[in-house]
Amino acid sequence: MSVLSNPGFNLQPSSQRIALPTNYITDFNFLNQYLPDTYEKEFERYGNRTVASFLRMVGAEMPTTSDQIKWAEQGRLHIKYTSCTSGAIATSDTATITVGDALDPNPAATDGSANPLNTGGIAIRVGQTVMITSNTGTGANKGIVTSVDYAGGTFAVAYYEAGGQTFGNSETLTVFIYGSEFKKGSAGMVESLEANDEIFDNSPIIMKDAYRVTGSDMAQIGWIEVTTENGATGYLWYMKSEHETRLRFEDYMETAMLEAVPAETDSGAIAVTAAGVGNKGTKGIFYEVNNRGNVFGGGYPTVLSDFDDIISRLDKQGAIEENVLFLNREASFAMDDMLAAQNSYGAGGTSYGLFDNDEQMALNLGFSGFRRGYDFYKSDWKYLNDPTMRGGLSDGWSSGATSAQTITGMLVPAGSTTVYDQVLGKNAKRPFLHVRYRASETEDRRYKTWMTGSAGGAATSDVDEMKVNFLTERAVCVMGANNFFLFRYGA
Repeated sequence: MSVLSNPGFNLQPSSQRIALPTNYITDFNFLNQYLPDTYEKEFERYGNRTVASFLRMVGAEMPTTSDQIKWAEQGRLHIKYTSCTSGAIATSDTATITVGDALDPNPAATDGSANPLNTGGIAIRVGQTVMITSNTGTGANKGIVTSVDYAGGTFAVAYYEAGGQTFGNSETLTVFIYGSEFKKGSAGMVESLEANDEIFDNSPIIMKDAYRVTGSDMAQIGWIEVTTENGATGYLWYMKSEHETRLRFEDYMETAMLEAVPAETDSGAIAVTAAGVGNKGTKGIFYEVNNRGNVFGGGYPTVLSDFDDIISRLDKQGAIEENVLFLNREASFAMDDMLAAQNSYGAGGTSYGLFDNDEQMALNLGFSGFRRGYDFYKSDWKYLNDPTMRGGLSDGWSSGATSAQTITGMLVPAGSTTVYDQVLGKNAKRPFLHVRYRASETEDRRYKTWMTGSAGGAATSDVDEMKVNFLTERAVCVMGANNFFLFRYGA
């Protein structure tokens, strides 16, 4: 049996700027001789409607005094090239290897193929010993580097094996360095390598909202007792509207950090000329992980082999011991089923774990975490379930802009990482995810709110209204994005 479309859910229960019959109050006809029997208190049919909580759980907030935030992340320590070719035929004792990999560091590399030689050229030196393997698995050799053409991206190698080169000159090869060897009494290593730091940056955006109410409406008492998620209650409708505006803005403070994208060159946002409208964007969490992190394109893992692939990728990254999985409901259930299937009795419904077989026992069909190489803790992500947010998107959005792809969850490493802070001028420990907000000794723009007008205690103008203003200026920093995993649909 499928879930019917009715009664469904109202996607706009309270987002009107004023109280209307279409959102809360039914227009009763009081000329009727029979008064309606009304409930005095408003019923909270949607429970807690806020979606913000993710960044409070996994991140931190700290001030910044600049329009741009820059940080450096460590590059790979070891050298590996994956698009090489040999100029010699099979059985040759020596060969000239041409490196076809990009000679500049590649931030998107996940296999260690980025080049740490900051002067350009290849990062291989005379006297180093290398392993050379065919990418198709047809052969492998070990050899010693005898000369290097840094500008040309080639090096000469002499093989240790008596049979010479085991692959042909048309094969694509992988090369990595495993050591070096020098004769007695010889000079030391001639060339040296510089550390390969990758520099990342982001810039904050200014977010605003406001709520207006006239002085007359502030003096109008209602007949329904209203309440909001922050505990405010009363019979003044404008108080509810003001509190909901505040809650909505606080949600946007988080969802903007999740969804934001930078405005691309020649985009419509860049061309905007409307007064006061921002047009540069910022790099949100989904954007950063989608471009610099790892992506599972099948929606979510449904069998253990899918998770083994994920773990294999994590082994090639920072290998963070503890990770948290934030998932939508479908992905959470799929993972529960995957874990339950590991129990030999799970398919028959006998048990999922160690129970006392009590007849009063409430069977727990879910899992909060598991260990397989690393520790994984599972948590539902309300933002991905909410039908007014990403919970209402179709799974069919598998192509196009990264902002339009259906996201089913994200793996976030727990703990902190050490980075070089450009402002402090030294190494600092930072959470993998954290928000930077603009602040100085005289101005704090983390979360500003102020009132203008001539009502409700404000006395800043002759306008008979109270206007509550909200403002924040912030950006999110995703450090070590290669340790994150985004679960979404699409290649």
